[in-house]
Order: sequence, then C-alpha cells, then structure tokens
Amino acid sequence: MLPKEEWTRTRVGLGRDSRPFDWDATFGRAARRVVDLGCGNGRYLIHSGLLRRELDHLGIELVPPALRLGSLRAGQRGLTNVKFAWGDANEFICERAVPASIDEVHLYHPQPYYEESKLDRRQLTPRTLLAIWRALRPDGVFVFQTDNPAYMSYARRCVSMLFAWGERFDPWPDAPEGRTLREMNARAQGLTIFRSESRRLEIDEARAVELAGGMGEPSFDANKPGFESRGPRRAPRGGRSKRHRPR
Repeated sequence: MLPKEEWTRTRVGLGRDSRPFDWDATFGRAARRVVDLGCGNGRYLIHSGLLRRELDHLGIELVPPALRLGSLRAGQRGLTNVKFAWGDANEFICERAVPASIDEVHLYHPQPYYEESKLDRRQLTPRTLLAIWRALRPDGVFVFQTDNPAYMSYARRCVSMLFAWGERFDPWPDAPEGRTLREMNARAQGLTIFRSESRRLEIDEARAVELAGGMGEPSFDANKPGFESRGPRRAPRGGRSKRHRPR
C-alpha cells in the first residue's frame, strides 16, 4: 500500500441515460481495454492491472460494499489503469459498450440461481453473449469461469456458437491460487473449477444474430440439493448481474 497522498481515485460513474462509455476520456489515454462484468471486490482486476499496466481495466458491480472495497484497494495501490463503476453488468455490455471497442471481457462465477423464481437473473444469456461478441474487437477474448457444472455445460454449447471455444483445465498461470475469492473458496471446498478462454469468431452480424437466436435461455437445472424442480419452468426474461457471493 502506498502513502495516502499517492492514492488514486478509481470510482467512475456511468450516468442514467445509457450513453456509450467513453474509455479514452475516463482513463485519459487510448489503450487496450479489459472489462470485468460483475467484478465483486476487484481481486482479478487489481491483480491484472498491476501486471498489465499498458491495459485499461473497468469493473462493473451492482453490490455497493464489494464495489467500495475494490475501488479502495485499487486506489491504495496507486493504480490509474483500473476503474470501478456501480451498475448492472448486463446493461453495460448490452447498452453502453460501443461495438468493436473492447479487447477482453471477463465473467467469473455468475450466480447460477437455483430457485425457479430467480432463473431470469442468470447473467449468461443469448442476449448478453451476442452483446459481448459485438463489443469485442476482432480476435477479442471472452473469459468465463464457474464452479457449477450445469452452467458450464450451457456455456460450452452457447459460447462456442459465437467464439472459438477454449477450455482450460489447470489454474490460471498468472494467479495459481485463484483469480477470485470465490474460486479460492470453491477450491477449498473441493469443487471443480471450470475455466474457458475463447476468441471472437469473425462472422457477419446477421449470422451472429441467427446463432444467438438458436441458443435457448439458461433454464438448466443448477443441481443444488433442496431446490428440485417443482413443475415446468417459465422462460427467463433476461438477466441482471446481482451477486451475493464474494469475488
């Protein structure tokens, strides 16, 4: 931690009118861009920001305590290439991300939601996947990680329609102990961590829209004892990036 006089301001606002996010104005430069959708306490962003100072990092988080902690920790390290914004991660990627403007999109451990009434909150949907594909530059990277087997099964099928699927079976080399607190806790419980790093396919917009339309909503059984299905599931209406677990 640096002396207080060397701390940096890392909170930024998104505004209320869904205007496109201005990376160059926010960071004061033109650089390659990384966004973490639902960044939690910013563990990954801060670590990546320290290692890759030539990249600009933005975290979107809906839970205020996690956001405040991440912003404080980044500021205490004097980081100027890491910013945090309060907001809905799905709304950001769908409404505020300019097409072909981002180099990496990261999504770590989105809530699988076991209750029937909350399936519409699942974050990885055809709409958000299409938005991620649009937001990424050519050869851009989408990173997805979960400890829920059913969620990963859905991701394998759907992400591979718009991205060259790449699954990793070993810990990330930059953070062998875990990129997020959730990953570290899950590993301590003996859970399997599913990791993927996929590159944007270069297909035309009409084809991408067609493929997304055939994905189907994430209405899978998340397989948690005590939340067995009690009849037909209604189709989810979209997702929000609410999180109730630490990152």
